[in-house]
Amino acid sequence: SELQHQQGLAHLTEHVAYMGSRKRERLFGTGSQTNAYTDFHHTVFYASCPVDIPDGQGYTNSVFNGGNAGKGKMVGLAFDALAEVMEASCEDSRLEKERQAVLSEMTMVNTIEYRVECQILSTLHRENRLAKRFPIGKEDLIKSWTREDVVEFHRTHYRPDNVLLYVVGDVDVPDVERYIREKFGGLSAEKHGAELKEDQREKAESFAREVTRTVKSEQSWHFPPTVHEWSEKGERCRDESESSYDLHLQNRYDMDDETLNNLPEVCLPTGGAIRPHVFKHELLQSFSLHLFAKRRIRPIVTVEDFVASIARRIVLAAMQIRLNVSARGESPPFTFVEFNQLDSAREGCAVCSLDLMAEPARWREAVELAVGEIKRLGLYGLTISEVERYGGACLTDAAQVAAQGDRISHSDQLGYLMETVSCGHAFMSPEQSYIQTEKALQSLTLEQVNEEARILCEHIVGLADGEEPIGGPVVAIGCGPKDNASADPCDKDVLIDTLVKAANKEVYPEEDIIVPRSLVSEEDLNASIEVQKPEWRSGSFTDGTPDTPADKVTTPLTLRRLSNGIRVGVTASDAESQRGHLRLVAPGGRMGEKRLGFAPGAAALGARTMQEGGAFGCWTREQVELFCVDHLLMVEINCNDEFITLDFVFPTTEVGNIGYGDELKAGINGCEAVLQVVREIVRGFKWEADALGRAKASFHSTYDGLYKNLEGMSAEKIIGEMTGGDQSFVSVGHEEIDAVTLDEAKHAVMSQLLPSEIEVSMVGDFDTKKALDLVLKYLGTIPADANEEFLAKAPNADQAVRSGSGAVAPTYTVPPLPLPARQLDFELEDPDPRAIAYVSGAAPNSWGFLAGGGNLADQIQSSDKNPSTFDGQRRGHPLFARCALLLISEIVNRRLFSNVREKRQLTYDANFRFTGYEQIGGGFFLCTVTASKEKAQEAMEACKETLEALVSSQPISNDNLESAKRVVVNRHEGEMRTTRYLSELMSGLQLDAVPKMGPLSLTDFNAMVQAITVKDLQLALAALDVTNNLYTAIGKTILPKDYVEGKDGSPALTRGPVGGTRGGPLTG
Repeated sequence: SELQHQQGLAHLTEHVAYMGSRKRERLFGTGSQTNAYTDFHHTVFYASCPVDIPDGQGYTNSVFNGGNAGKGKMVGLAFDALAEVMEASCEDSRLEKERQAVLSEMTMVNTIEYRVECQILSTLHRENRLAKRFPIGKEDLIKSWTREDVVEFHRTHYRPDNVLLYVVGDVDVPDVERYIREKFGGLSAEKHGAELKEDQREKAESFAREVTRTVKSEQSWHFPPTVHEWSEKGERCRDESESSYDLHLQNRYDMDDETLNNLPEVCLPTGGAIRPHVFKHELLQSFSLHLFAKRRIRPIVTVEDFVASIARRIVLAAMQIRLNVSARGESPPFTFVEFNQLDSAREGCAVCSLDLMAEPARWREAVELAVGEIKRLGLYGLTISEVERYGGACLTDAAQVAAQGDRISHSDQLGYLMETVSCGHAFMSPEQSYIQTEKALQSLTLEQVNEEARILCEHIVGLADGEEPIGGPVVAIGCGPKDNASADPCDKDVLIDTLVKAANKEVYPEEDIIVPRSLVSEEDLNASIEVQKPEWRSGSFTDGTPDTPADKVTTPLTLRRLSNGIRVGVTASDAESQRGHLRLVAPGGRMGEKRLGFAPGAAALGARTMQEGGAFGCWTREQVELFCVDHLLMVEINCNDEFITLDFVFPTTEVGNIGYGDELKAGINGCEAVLQVVREIVRGFKWEADALGRAKASFHSTYDGLYKNLEGMSAEKIIGEMTGGDQSFVSVGHEEIDAVTLDEAKHAVMSQLLPSEIEVSMVGDFDTKKALDLVLKYLGTIPADANEEFLAKAPNADQAVRSGSGAVAPTYTVPPLPLPARQLDFELEDPDPRAIAYVSGAAPNSWGFLAGGGNLADQIQSSDKNPSTFDGQRRGHPLFARCALLLISEIVNRRLFSNVREKRQLTYDANFRFTGYEQIGGGFFLCTVTASKEKAQEAMEACKETLEALVSSQPISNDNLESAKRVVVNRHEGEMRTTRYLSELMSGLQLDAVPKMGPLSLTDFNAMVQAITVKDLQLALAALDVTNNLYTAIGKTILPKDYVEGKDGSPALTRGPVGGTRGGPLTG
């Protein structure tokens, strides 16, 4: 709803109203989270708060407790902050601060990925306001606005009759209604309107009249005022306005991007049309295609609507798996491919999209393969087994969400509610959705599913000769590198020709693949038991916790070892109903790769090769992948500096079922399915050359992208400098990638997957005893000497670090920091001016271990001139250093916000973090700040000053500490409601490779955070020495060689939206 001279004013007004709220500041230190964002058609302010006001906040009187005695309620404070936003006063000083913040934000978000998104949205929505009203706005306008401009916009739009208030949470409804009347009842549209000048009131009223002509009145709060050219069968269809008012900005204006103003459609001989656009840029390394069809949102309000929506979900799931299988074939042309359709409330339409990425030299192959698969789906539909497979997945997913019930996060519930209302769907509780899903699947026919497949794919099928074209345009955006000699050329004509040829290629029906119901036979298990009889052993730890029993289920964790050496941690958690997370950790990672003498990058490439592969035993990769699909297993394999990790998300109910209702044939339990996969990966994984090829292609692309990204390149180079160029701490380069053989990748990974060294942590909504029995059955029968042959062949096998050494310090350490520290400067060719600065220095690892030996806790204790007995006990706790570093990080971040952003107005975002190694001794802290090129040096100096003030003029105070404690504890408790976080915390509890880590890390976390004192942190900062031996760096963009403004063939940058994505209730 911005006028021509107001582009970006909604976003700036949001900043001023939000950051200028004094009552919002009263939420600090209460464990609340507040934020705001501006999208195409609305600004959102939100507050996520505890139910009760924490002790010590001073708000316990009846004003904040609904007139009742006792503890105050946070809802009153939250409403105060939100109500104040609607009455913002807009002080000149606040406007200047937020003007600088927004200008900094423009620089920060302006990555190449962001610019591609700008090109996509401008092309897709050429016919409406969305193409020209990006929320971030125009830089020149932002610099020009006065306080009167902001107040004018605020009073026009921040009116109670233009506001929706959503409240979700553990609240008493009558109390909330009373609070709403009390806090918002004094607001009025008349009061706001009275502050507008007459001419501005007339402009606002004129615009409002046009909006109500175009958008249904009952949805005018939710949908943007847009017209769309629909990509649907039949006559060419477009919403039209009856007025001469240029509501949809089809005329040309001074600040328009002329390249995106000129996007003609190309009519095909078949009667169809394509709207093509090609965007090339120096920072792009891969080719990407974005193919769209815009459709009307089909509201889900009847049973028939819901059945059709389930059919669409089944079709989309089947299509994605078909594409995934193609992407993992021998020498696939694309590195990423996704086909989807989502209801987008922010765009006012349903968007059907094909997004793919490919090597620039093979983009035509990629387009041909993807378009061919979509055409196959549109013409021939799904097979019976696919309908059963993905229908079962829909039901299991609905059952899991229903089982969550009230434990679904309030933010997720709120987002679902807002999207549902905006799209015109009937709002259903998770239980209602599950019941309707089960009913829908019982009646759903193959014909109904394939009709939805036909509709979803009709825009692609309609490009072929002899097929009926759709009435509107197919939108195609190709993005690729500029001046790349090895790239297959792409322009608008070539793009259209490629799409039409791909659509005309003959396709055949999909053939079914036999999918195993179980990966491990009873015969195989019985034979394994003869070789390796599974038994439990007691668990042992490095944090002083006594050994745990081998024959008892203990709380809160059951920690044991199998007789083959595998460490096992199991705990039941119903935080995520019917779901679980399993994490396998193998110590070593890239540091182990180096120690054992393998080629640089061999372990990292090996882990990626495992992810790209998947065949084991007698099963092919396709069969294993479909087994995982049937059983809703998600697998992620990674290698970092310290560990090889395998993460699995799995359902804890029976999955892989066939049929519904009385015809149901149950599959195996999800716990059993995931343990079968883990077992086969460890003992029988098949290493395939084509999987290594895909892994290398992925690493090459990632490396190229890293060095075309200002933030990534700068961080990579400063870490490289501080580690003396140690290859274990930086990304794998092209030469190293090409040099790794399949045999080296295989040996580098399998030599670390030894039963005696690995640890498995399993968390989920299951019975602990039953889970342990399954672990014993499947993992306990892995031979104790499995994979030892790979370690024996390692170049430096005698240097292997094995468990049982009783280590009291890390085996690996970061290299000594090269001194003297120095200032580093980096440059990246990019016509858009951007900069990022770093301040960095040496730090301990997560457990306080220093690179040069010793521990932070010991240094603090020795530097305390008069420590008490309690001081010594507290600092001697194995968790002390970890908690102290978390609190320091939180306090420093708050100080950076106050000084560098608020006081100095140098940035939108400044961030402080520790590298947080677990197994490696030592590490670094990194203070990162984005800024304009002109202010980068000043912003970096402001970060240094902030760190210096913490140990001199402005030491940590008790208020700082108490506020940080609430944030750290609340974040920990919130994340403990996810199985992944808990499994990550359990990883390492039994590993000798991570000294000090053990069960106390979980059981004593909150108590240790609360026990830490201001003196502890002041001594810790002194020991860290955050003011000396600091590496500093500034990364800046420079104009590309021979760059000529406006003549390089690239369109001028159009700023895109900040925040917001497509999505809706059909996303699952």
